[in-house]
Amino acid sequence: METKAAEVSSIQPFRVSVPQAELDDLHERLDRTLWADQLPDSGSDYGVPVDRVQRLLAHWRHGFDWRAFEARINSYPQFTTEIDGQKIHFLHVRSGKADATGLILTHGWPGSIVEYLDVIDPLVAAGYDVVVPSTPGFGFSGPTTERGWDQYRVARAWVELMSRLGYERYGAVGNDGGSIISPEVGRLDPTHVIGVHVTQLFSFPTGDPTELAGLTSEEEAAIEHLNWFWQNMGAFNQLQSQSPQTLAHALADSPAGLLGWNSQLFGDDLDDDFIVANVAVYWFTRTMASSVRFYYEMAKSQERPAGPTVVPVALAAGGRDFQSIRRFAQRDHSNIAAWTVYPEHGHYAAHESPEAIAADIARFYGRLTAPAQHAELAPEAPVGS
Repeated sequence: METKAAEVSSIQPFRVSVPQAELDDLHERLDRTLWADQLPDSGSDYGVPVDRVQRLLAHWRHGFDWRAFEARINSYPQFTTEIDGQKIHFLHVRSGKADATGLILTHGWPGSIVEYLDVIDPLVAAGYDVVVPSTPGFGFSGPTTERGWDQYRVARAWVELMSRLGYERYGAVGNDGGSIISPEVGRLDPTHVIGVHVTQLFSFPTGDPTELAGLTSEEEAAIEHLNWFWQNMGAFNQLQSQSPQTLAHALADSPAGLLGWNSQLFGDDLDDDFIVANVAVYWFTRTMASSVRFYYEMAKSQERPAGPTVVPVALAAGGRDFQSIRRFAQRDHSNIAAWTVYPEHGHYAAHESPEAIAADIARFYGRLTAPAQHAELAPEAPVGS
């Protein structure tokens, strides 16, 4: 009991407060940007085009209000605690229900806690407690200071965090890297994790030719799209998995460079405020290097879990996002309870369509708990089941 009391007492309130001197320094750096050259009429053939970065940078410098964004984050209760030697920052918003199910929502790269801000209120209104941590090495959790912070170590930290917060039953929700971490939380803690809800299931062919026999036309199209993505947009993964420190020198010194690199996976259909807010979080927390190291840690990890996950898993995929393939997902997850595709959703659905994603999350966990305890959210019509 003394140990658990000490762990709980180690949770400290936190507020975001960037010194004005750092804002002034950022503005000076943005004003002095040295722009890369670009071939005429090359568009995005060679990568993120100069005119796109110029537009985003102009918004960052003259349109984006960091203080207003800072106030928005600070409108939610925030805390820090130390787990496994690492500072962990998290939002913790309670619904007021004594028996509320907790949900831990995990982001990836180049996202941050920003991508989940819009789903907090609808999930709390539906009767859930919401925990949104900054992944170690990202944002307000600060840089990691030692090797080994791969998806498995993060998952172990999340299990400890939810235990420290007192949740006997909770759900793990994820997007992007969070869709890799969250199933591992369920694998580690099946006694307490009632289900896992993700927007991607990263299950791929192993190389065994028999796995590709009898593919449907939809599955063939999904594999073709995956191949296209890695051949045309996979450079970030290769570099960050092999040589993240080489890249980090440029990202740490230039906000324009950070904006250009991180914006490659933020589509043109996302609003500029969202893109800039995510990038600004990296800049002010000095987590440019540690965030890209996460890919190296995953690639070099020697941990190999045995067998599929067993807790219920729900997929709420975006039609404009990476296409998960069910036959491979079923190999890795033995209890897929829901498989829904929303044609209009992109990669950051919790920001683009927060009410729909919150509704999907609430429906899934509502079926796993007592449905009458949770308010109904109006669903959007899904495709698939």
